[in-house]
Amino acid sequence: MDAETIHARRWWTLGVLCFSLLVIGMDNTILNVALPTLQEDLGASASQLQWIVDSYTIVYASLLLTTGSLGDRFGRKGALSLGLIVFGLGSVACAFATSAGELIAFRAVAGLGGALIMPATLSILTNVFPREERGRAIGIWAGVSGIGIVAGPLMGGWLLGHFHWGAVFFVNVPVVLIALVAGRVLIPTSKDPAAPRLDPVGTVAGAVGLASLLFGIIEAPARGWGDPLVLGGFGLGAAFLLAFALWELHSSHPMLEVRFFANPRFSGASMAVTLTFFAMFGAMYFLVQYLQFVLGYSPVKSGAALIPFALAMMVVSPNTARFTKRMGS
Repeated sequence: MDAETIHARRWWTLGVLCFSLLVIGMDNTILNVALPTLQEDLGASASQLQWIVDSYTIVYASLLLTTGSLGDRFGRKGALSLGLIVFGLGSVACAFATSAGELIAFRAVAGLGGALIMPATLSILTNVFPREERGRAIGIWAGVSGIGIVAGPLMGGWLLGHFHWGAVFFVNVPVVLIALVAGRVLIPTSKDPAAPRLDPVGTVAGAVGLASLLFGIIEAPARGWGDPLVLGGFGLGAAFLLAFALWELHSSHPMLEVRFFANPRFSGASMAVTLTFFAMFGAMYFLVQYLQFVLGYSPVKSGAALIPFALAMMVVSPNTARFTKRMGS
């Protein structure tokens, strides 16, 4: 595909990238609405419910930087296609799970697919759009997450009202198939000739550190904060995350350039985003269960209760570049 064709099709390409991103934005919110049903049908404990959500998140967060490097090195279009396939297969497997343990494992597979999709969409976007249009394109790309947050609870609630809970995972399949076919036609092949070497030591240290720390947090309410296994999880997590930071500081090809955090603007922005998502997803996780178990809301009604929050995201996100230009970061 020549440069002129790539430029002419750039907005169509953005549409495919946003459609690919839609499954990630929709996946966790649609699952939150289904958690009370999963607890009843699969007999899942409170900690298992958290693992159903977090097995996806741990794999996704741990591999995000590595899968982004793989896409830059071996081809972004291929990474996106592979991510969509893995995500689709993981979603189908989740729909047929017969126990909480199986669902946790298959959610981890879907997390691997999500980790391939997210950085590939952003890398392709920055490669396709010229600098003067990039801010607007990224704003639209980010706004799609808001659409996913709206669509997820509403669609999940409607599906749970009419079908088996597996339908909340099957809904990802048509989105994946459309994105695969459209991407094959519209997305150009690209890679970064100056892509840095992979960092397997950093990947393992970061993944083990995150998984161990979250294990302690998730299991502490059931086992007790003084339980040896919980304390071991916290200790192992702290040790591996410290080892990760030290390795990244001294590595010639770091997965995460830790020195960036010396910049207070970068650190402040990163902390703000972290705390915002911490509050958002933490509140949504419990809010849906409160609405259904305590207030007696139906799945559809509990999904509809989240619409105002999601609509605000849809309106504000695409305009962020404009606000930043006028008011400063």
